Amino acid sequence: MDDLKSKIRSIPDFPKAGILFYDITTLLQDAVGFRAAIDSLATPFVGQGIELVVGIESGGFIFGSAVADRIHAGFSPVRKPGKLPSRTMRQTYDLEYGTDALEIHDDSVGKGQRVLIVDDLLATGGTAKATTGLVRRLGGEVHALAFLIELVALNGRQKLEGERLHTVLQY
Repeated sequence: MDDLKSKIRSIPDFPKAGILFYDITTLLQDAVGFRAAIDSLATPFVGQGIELVVGIESGGFIFGSAVADRIHAGFSPVRKPGKLPSRTMRQTYDLEYGTDALEIHDDSVGKGQRVLIVDDLLATGGTAKATTGLVRRLGGEVHALAFLIELVALNGRQKLEGERLHTVLQY
């Protein structure tokens, strides 16, 4: 995994002072690294009966669609409000100062459908928890959540207590 970490660029003070940003665009540009990242995300779920991968905007679109292809599942996006063209279901979640929301098409998850939720980053866990809420409200079964990067110090795992989590890289 150190090889994958070496392909991710660190940018200090982005988007604001005191933040160390892990830029995955350098990993995405590297064919071998990108393939290894997808393999690391997908392999634990091969043969697990996952029917649908739900990807969280926007890193989850990149990794989730590739994982869905790899494990022979469908793909559905979760987006910020107003970005999906058909009827949606909305889930709000708390931020440090205020609230935000995510939406999914209200016909994108079938009752009892086994779902893998994928995103590039697990930080505080708010978007992932909101997404699990959306999937369950639509009747889906959340099999697991998979993330390329986990920022351990931000304790996102605590918000997702009781969920099966898979993270590839930890910082």
